[in-house]
Amino acid sequence: MTLQIFIPYWGEPSLLFDAIDSVRAQRNPEWELTVIDDCYPDVSVGERLRAETDPRITYIRNETNLGITENYREAIRRATGRHVAILGCDDLLHPNYVDVITGIIERHPDVDVVQPGVQVIDENGTVVLPLADRIKQRMLSPRDETVLTGQDMATSLLRGNWLYWPSLTFRTDTLRRVDFRDGLPIIQDLALLVDVAFQGGSLAYSPTLAFSYRRHSGSASQKTLLDGRRFSDERTYYAAARRQAAEKGWTRTARVTRMRILARLHAITELPGVIRHGNAAGLKSTLAHIFAL
Repeated sequence: MTLQIFIPYWGEPSLLFDAIDSVRAQRNPEWELTVIDDCYPDVSVGERLRAETDPRITYIRNETNLGITENYREAIRRATGRHVAILGCDDLLHPNYVDVITGIIERHPDVDVVQPGVQVIDENGTVVLPLADRIKQRMLSPRDETVLTGQDMATSLLRGNWLYWPSLTFRTDTLRRVDFRDGLPIIQDLALLVDVAFQGGSLAYSPTLAFSYRRHSGSASQKTLLDGRRFSDERTYYAAARRQAAEKGWTRTARVTRMRILARLHAITELPGVIRHGNAAGLKSTLAHIFAL
């Protein structure tokens, strides 16, 4: 099995090359890497990658800036293999990533999504474990290798999204069948994964550590908490997911989308920061996330 890896690129060049080097360092050589440059202004990236001699590494520069969601779709359009990983341009594969993913797929050949074990690093590469990740890894994710399907998968992810999107490997035909939802840019990864579950898909998880996910202190997601967009998008999506679950008769899934216990707790933990650094819209959205039914 050859694993196709894509990096939709827009960001700090040095972090991109660290990500590429982490792919190059795989113990299993059965991989192909394509970097899709979404017109990042630093042309030195293209100059360096066009000179790449490893035939497994391809560089493509979009004619116009597509934006993150459409650049993900571009990666999916270009995929030719059975399985595809879409790596963040500042994240890192561990040397065993391809082996771990291949092993999970060999044991569970029909799964749609594969999640390996993940550690979190900061902008300097130091291993960290913020509160949100402690909850993900210690309370929400399974302890042992597990396959979740359909209602079990949807309920688990809507109780609290414990996956790390850039670390996932997908069946390519699943990503072609289940598209991103437009209008929910902040929560589109969860929405797509739950849509896979609603269509009867499955998720395989292994706790074997194989990926480093980078969290930046000044990330765009943090800014969306302060101005209210993050929680507003979450409420909109959870309401839609509740209707979907009710239509399918998935009572457990509908219940967790109504209660939103961890989402409310998350809003409570973020409230002091929103009060100090956010705006009126951010405060209103955070309070609504805590109290609204």
